Amino acid sequence: MEVMRLRRSLLALTLLALVAAGCGGDGDPSADAGPSLPSSPTALPDADPASYTALLESLRGTPLVVNVWASWCGPCRLEAPELTEVATEYRDRVWFLGIDVLDARPDARAFIEEFGWPYPSLFDRTGAIRDSLGLIGQPHTLFYGADGTLIGTHAGSITGDQLREQVEALVT
Repeated sequence: MEVMRLRRSLLALTLLALVAAGCGGDGDPSADAGPSLPSSPTALPDADPASYTALLESLRGTPLVVNVWASWCGPCRLEAPELTEVATEYRDRVWFLGIDVLDARPDARAFIEEFGWPYPSLFDRTGAIRDSLGLIGQPHTLFYGADGTLIGTHAGSITGDQLREQVEALVT
């Protein structure tokens, strides 16, 4: 049991070290996304529930939108252009993060490039992060306040208007 706990801790620390190494700092949450997010939208570092929780903790101070998605998911494909547009629109005030679940990295990278997502995603090969959040299926969009509190969750494909309404609530 202690070995498993140590292994998880090492995985979380490794992820945080890897993503921190790819970051700079010019104050633009989307371009730089803070101290712990990868600078490239297609980096797709491996993540698990423990590393996700640690990442959320490190991102406190700026509102955050988290989208759970997969390249093979039809509803995810529908909402992808809306996410690109709203993330670009609010890049100076809100951080966006994707969690790619149950996917293949090459397919996920192609999806990100196809829709021009300006924000990074974590790679959740087994869906463990999604499952730990009590979510079933995808897409899901989660909205966190600047203090790290989960403000709301949207199940299913989200429209641009729905997304803007939720993001506006985070920044006002």
